[in-house]
Amino acid sequence: QVQLVESGGGLVQVGGSLRLSCVVSGRTFSSYAMGWFRQPPGKEREFVAAIRRIGGSTSYAESVKGRFTISRDNAKNTVYLQMNSLKPEDTAVYYCAAYQGIAAMAFRSSEYDYWGQGTQVTVSS
Repeated sequence: QVQLVESGGGLVQVGGSLRLSCVVSGRTFSSYAMGWFRQPPGKEREFVAAIRRIGGSTSYAESVKGRFTISRDNAKNTVYLQMNSLKPEDTAVYYCAAYQGIAAMAFRSSEYDYWGQGTQVTVSS
């Protein structure tokens, strides 16, 4: 059974930073491309960032490009999301997800195979 556990969320002021972590257990971590999604209050879940299995190639939503950085440590079975210059509109529940399909990365939530439970990020003005 594959399990994803996020941590690192919390309350932060506008302009602040947070680093989210997601530990994956149950199968070989490097066999998954990984993604971060978020669900703002009253809205649908949206793509934030994705990273390939090996090699570090990444992709970002336009709304976070230049402020957020996704990375992974395959030795620690962990994917990270460094979030800088946070804005009130970044307030959401953040989810990590694992993708085992044939593409290098995935960008739609329906493509991902496993999900974490989510961690709340609240940015106060």
